[in-house]
Amino acid sequence: MGYGMSRLEEEYYEPEVQNTAGSSSADINEEFSNLHNDIFQMTRIRSGLSESTYKSMSTDRSTISTTKLLSGREIDCSGKGMFSSGDRAFVVGRCIPKYGPELLDRMDSHAYVSQFSADGTLFVSGFQGSYIRIYDVDRGWIVHKDIHARSLRWTISDVSLSPDQRYLVYSSLAPIIHIVNVGSSARESYANVTDIHDELDFSQHEDVQYSFGIFSVKFSSDGRELVAGSNDDSLYVYDLHANKLSLRLPAHTV
Repeated sequence: MGYGMSRLEEEYYEPEVQNTAGSSSADINEEFSNLHNDIFQMTRIRSGLSESTYKSMSTDRSTISTTKLLSGREIDCSGKGMFSSGDRAFVVGRCIPKYGPELLDRMDSHAYVSQFSADGTLFVSGFQGSYIRIYDVDRGWIVHKDIHARSLRWTISDVSLSPDQRYLVYSSLAPIIHIVNVGSSARESYANVTDIHDELDFSQHEDVQYSFGIFSVKFSSDGRELVAGSNDDSLYVYDLHANKLSLRLPAHTV
């Protein structure tokens, strides 16, 4: 059986010669091989399952699933009450993508913001050129809704879907947020042409003295309110049912 050198050993391999210190290249290669093996063992220990975890699973190493590992941790199969650093690295390593990325769409302007819906079935992306696209993940990433936004200042800064996925709000670097019904059957939504994009004015509070831009917006969990963060060092809460701004909190700096 022949001995195959590793890539590192091949890179640093030299014919056997004697150096001035009296050590031959064979001695140096042996030291390098030992170092290489030490690094390999340390990496395997730190990124692989511990022996105690293997024994507690009572199954073949190749069939240990992440679900089985998490269940074993909950009932403390290993007796440690937690994952070792190697166990954690093993589980997280399984979440690293193996393939891709792949191109799903191409637009004429820069994508500025994107997010999945809460259940992961829809993907929303906002573009600098006044476009918002909603993709249907379960149907091969086809375009579910193509929204042509209105009254933008530079770009769409954020988007948010309502919990029931019927409405979408989008913000810009202005104190106005727009809300649009995305539950209709039509694929195209042109602001105030095919659909009404209602304006929600966040500058109505008595303490607001100058214009500002909204950088983030989010529906509340019940879909009754919007929370927005702006560049005037404030958080805003908008009551959708009352159709008015209900709260301004000087709460952060940018």
